[in-house]
Amino acid sequence: MNTSELTAALDSVTTIPPVVYRDGRIDYDAHQKNMSYLLSRNFLSDGRKRVISLAGTSLIHHINHADQLKLIEETGNLMGDTGVLMSAIVPNPISEAGDLIEKQAALPRPPDVYLIMTLGGIYSTEGLYEGLLSFANQYGESCGARFLYYYRQEREREQIVQLVKDSPHIIGVKVGTKESDVPSMVEDIGDDGIVIWGVGDRSTQAAQLGSRGHTSGIAILCPRASDEINNAQRIKDYDTAFEIEKKISAFEEIRFENGRVYNYAAVIEAMRLSGFDDIDSGEGGPFNPFPPAEVSQRIAAAIEPILEYH
Repeated sequence: MNTSELTAALDSVTTIPPVVYRDGRIDYDAHQKNMSYLLSRNFLSDGRKRVISLAGTSLIHHINHADQLKLIEETGNLMGDTGVLMSAIVPNPISEAGDLIEKQAALPRPPDVYLIMTLGGIYSTEGLYEGLLSFANQYGESCGARFLYYYRQEREREQIVQLVKDSPHIIGVKVGTKESDVPSMVEDIGDDGIVIWGVGDRSTQAAQLGSRGHTSGIAILCPRASDEINNAQRIKDYDTAFEIEKKISAFEEIRFENGRVYNYAAVIEAMRLSGFDDIDSGEGGPFNPFPPAEVSQRIAAAIEPILEYH
């Protein structure tokens, strides 16, 4: 895809599935099962391809680069040209992040776009701009990489907008702050990139304010809900989108409460409680076991209205 086609494809639902663990290791067979489910259960309008991203809800911060490479390779091989593949890159240390991009770009089926996660450690905003501009231009030119930036720190706003404008390889921003940040981000980036809502399926207010597409951590359980929210938003049927959002709201509240403490755990517990045998929840991941019993009870009640969207 050229950049224009890629941008259009990202105006959709970006599903972020949990990576499955069993016996303390990634269960690649279970991962393939879940990816097959997501690719086959596509309810997006106009024949659009499913976008799959291995990112935050995939526990990408806890996965070593060898496993991350294997996950992207297996997902890409399964997907072929039937979907859009996004690979999240943690830019610490920056040289190792570059090595990972080189290896992923050399795969038979490389990622279509890379999501630059929030930088950790101590850095200035000027340093962020200079470092990521050099990084994006280097690997954009050598590997053909296209990048999105995950915007989580409000102090970085000016630099992120400028990065999109100054690098042809940074094609947009995923907004992970609040809805009120969307209009000015859309206005300032203009035609230089795409602005995607990055805080779950409760995305209709952001869509009304100008974002294009949204990320979903719950699509592995209820893909039709995520897809129909986006379908409705695309034709500006916001009433329908809000009605579906009401059904998922209780589940999303659990995922995002207390600084997103159950962002991963709530999803795998919901998968387990659902009883569906076409998806696999695994046994909990690093630093993210199944939630306590009282939270599990809340999850069971919260997912009841959305199981029909499986």
